[in-house]
Amino acid sequence: MTKVFRTIRVMRIALRAVRRNPMRAMLTILGIIIGVASVIAMMEIGKGSATAIQRTIASMGADNVLIQPGSASHGGVSMGVGTTVNLTPKDCEAVISECPAVRSVAPIVGSRGQLIHGSRNWIPGDIYGTTAAFLEVRNWTNLAEGEVFTDADVRNAAKVCLVGQTLVRELFAGKSPIGEEIRVKNVSFKVIGVLSRKGSNMGGQDQDDILLAPWTTIKYRVNKSSSSATAGSTSGSSVNSLSQLYPSSQQSIYPVQSAVQAADTPLPIRFANVDRILVAARTSSDIPPAMNQITALLRERHRLRPEQPDDFRIRDLTEMNNAMSSTASLMTRLLLSVALISLIVGGVGIMNIMLVSVTERTREIGLRMSVGARARDILRQFLVEAVVLCLAGGAIGIMVGRGGSWLITYLLRWPTETSVEAIAASVIVSAGVGIVFGYYPAWKASRLDPIEALRYE
Repeated sequence: MTKVFRTIRVMRIALRAVRRNPMRAMLTILGIIIGVASVIAMMEIGKGSATAIQRTIASMGADNVLIQPGSASHGGVSMGVGTTVNLTPKDCEAVISECPAVRSVAPIVGSRGQLIHGSRNWIPGDIYGTTAAFLEVRNWTNLAEGEVFTDADVRNAAKVCLVGQTLVRELFAGKSPIGEEIRVKNVSFKVIGVLSRKGSNMGGQDQDDILLAPWTTIKYRVNKSSSSATAGSTSGSSVNSLSQLYPSSQQSIYPVQSAVQAADTPLPIRFANVDRILVAARTSSDIPPAMNQITALLRERHRLRPEQPDDFRIRDLTEMNNAMSSTASLMTRLLLSVALISLIVGGVGIMNIMLVSVTERTREIGLRMSVGARARDILRQFLVEAVVLCLAGGAIGIMVGRGGSWLITYLLRWPTETSVEAIAASVIVSAGVGIVFGYYPAWKASRLDPIEALRYE
């Protein structure tokens, strides 16, 4: 108990000494206030900017994972990636429901062909059959105008589409295409939405040169194919019924679908395959666990034994991930360097004032030691003073930094984000600065000779 009372008494003496010179105390902690406030404001601005940068890079597909079919072989010759038929929409549903690291997933059926509108035509870079989730995967949900096709459109193989800005310019001369029709391989599509401008990707490909439609429409109406068969039609069936000059000799007692009816209402049987699957991880750091989860799930769904190789390929965008990681790391190092410099400057200011305080209070120190105060009591007193000053400066600095960050957001419209880690670190660092930079003046005070201190003028 004696030690506790002694500690409490020393703290009271230290606090009384701080209150005795409020102007000096305020000037002493000014460096800490400026340092902590700048750290808080810069960390919040940096965190907001990093989030904005990550969002921008993610919109380019940095958090995407591409699943492709494996390689088929014929006569011992490998046909290359994408030649097997083993990815299905059911795989997409399983990935989104059973892989926790996955945020969204979309099947893709590709096609190539000429688009025609009136007297204008254009061959786009990409014609994708997919679902509305494709826009979530690519962070492309903000349309320039119109609306997105629905799951009902996918189930019914509806002839609707979304077009990119390049198609608007080339086919519609910059006018609104909503409600207009374009033809793809003699299949008419109604334009219901226009994608927002995205620009070129890191490889220089124009991302706005794209048409999106329900994957069932592209597969069964445009490509006219299935992984197995379609009811009432085959992949070689012709829509033009005039080619059937003579009726078949085998008559059925039930009406038979005409070629036009079969093309308008294709009914896939057994299962349908997709060309590839595009997956978005929850964050860029979730890409490795997402790939592991997808691999385990697809191997189980495709009934592969442990000794069998994967019949699919998973690709991540390593170049974009590396760019994002290096950018975030660079910003973190820069902010830490500036924070360290600010706090060192504040700590040097505290050491300087405390040394001056020790010099001015030499007689007081000598008097206390002459009446029984020990060297460690003097050390503890000056150390407590330094820590109290630093903590007070840290608290005021946190309020100033938060206020400055809010003003920057309000006046300059810069993105900021509250950093609880920076606030907690500021408190810890403030106390640490008080201990580190206050120890030498406290040690110097505790080493004074009482007789010499009493003689000091």
